[in-house]
Amino acid sequence: MSRLAGFRLLATAGRTQIASRRFLSSIKSNPPMSFPCIDRLESRQRDLMAGPEPTYEKVVTGYSLYKHKQPFVCDHGGVLPQFDIAYETWGTLNSDRSNAIMVHTGLSGSSHAHSHDKNMKPGWWEKFIGPGRALDTNKFFVICTNVLGGCYGSTGPGSVDPRTGERYATTFPLLTVNDMVRAQFHLLDDMGISRLYASVGASMGGMQSLCAAALFPERVGRLVSISACARSHPYSIALRFAQRQALMADPNFNRGFYYDGVQPHVGMKLARAVATVTYRSGPEWELRFGRRRRAPEQPPALCPDFLIETYLDHQSERFCLQYDANSLLYVSKAMDMFDISQSVTQRLQTQREQAAASSSTPPAGTVCMHVNEQEAAGEASRAETSDEIMEDLVAGVKNAQQPALVLGVQSDILFPVKQQKEIADILRRAGNSKVTYYELDALYGHDTFLIDVVNVGAAIKGHLENA
Repeated sequence: MSRLAGFRLLATAGRTQIASRRFLSSIKSNPPMSFPCIDRLESRQRDLMAGPEPTYEKVVTGYSLYKHKQPFVCDHGGVLPQFDIAYETWGTLNSDRSNAIMVHTGLSGSSHAHSHDKNMKPGWWEKFIGPGRALDTNKFFVICTNVLGGCYGSTGPGSVDPRTGERYATTFPLLTVNDMVRAQFHLLDDMGISRLYASVGASMGGMQSLCAAALFPERVGRLVSISACARSHPYSIALRFAQRQALMADPNFNRGFYYDGVQPHVGMKLARAVATVTYRSGPEWELRFGRRRRAPEQPPALCPDFLIETYLDHQSERFCLQYDANSLLYVSKAMDMFDISQSVTQRLQTQREQAAASSSTPPAGTVCMHVNEQEAAGEASRAETSDEIMEDLVAGVKNAQQPALVLGVQSDILFPVKQQKEIADILRRAGNSKVTYYELDALYGHDTFLIDVVNVGAAIKGHLENA
């Protein structure tokens, strides 16, 4: 056979194979599956590209602003030239300013804990605050802030850097829970409040509350920590890491510089779906949803099909454009790094003081390492014994001698009751004889502090009024 004839034979065989594939594709065994959930995401993407994104500051209205005009050096060395703290208040401050209670928020909480004349929308702790309620506004002056790093009025990554006229984005400095609390006490200074009647918080708010009592013991009269921890544990760190990875994998994330483009709403939706799984409990969902499907008469689908899936889809879709993605990254990372241990608190203070004293203060967004990096690396690599860890934690709260209420929930998988027991234990070991520990058998998981008004509210009210 000649070479030309061979080429002709190969070409004929190739055309036969292509024709065969086309024939087979025309008689597919099954029709392609539909993906209405992806269609909706693509439609949302087109809508976002066509018009302006929502302004996070407009989600919450009616707050007041404290403006801190001096540079604020963060624990990890970054600097804010100035900052704002959004806050709201309820009740009346008495003549000697001794009846103030600070309510600390969770990760995505705003200052709007309760309705008032400037914002009649119910707050996130609406049923806990008010006349005769757990935080009785006939007796107490209640304050709630949006944390530093948030996006509901307080300075965060979405705020404009006054030095550049551009949004900080990921030039914003890494924060700690300690930084958030120190910023709140600047607000208290401005309000002329030298001592809080109580510091109250749940979840990340419980971290802040414990931190306030330990860092400012002479300025906190009572402590309430609900569903929190003395230091973040690997399980909760892993869960928040998964959320951040889903968010940053969104092609619109653009390393945090998305404010002039399209918000990473798909990544935010996935992150919120993961978070929602950690906020509630399996027993509750068994009762609410079971294995019921949205449309049992139809074939199964890869898009939301079971009722629990439609619930997660709805909750995450509702959230994804109402909170700043960068704030989620920064605030959740601060939660991961939380550790009330004396060694950690001292190291952060040393870093902050050295950065403040330096003539070449690092810009916002710069993370300063420990002055002795080899020493710090050695400390991190050395496996501590459980006794050493406990001794360090006890030393971290040695000054927190206030009457303390520690509340845990048996169905909480994000902050298991073991972690609340640890808080109560280290406070007692540090010499605090006024520690009350309650453990609730509730179905609502981590979100019990938002839902169980009767039991959580009664515990708080009893502690504040009888301690």
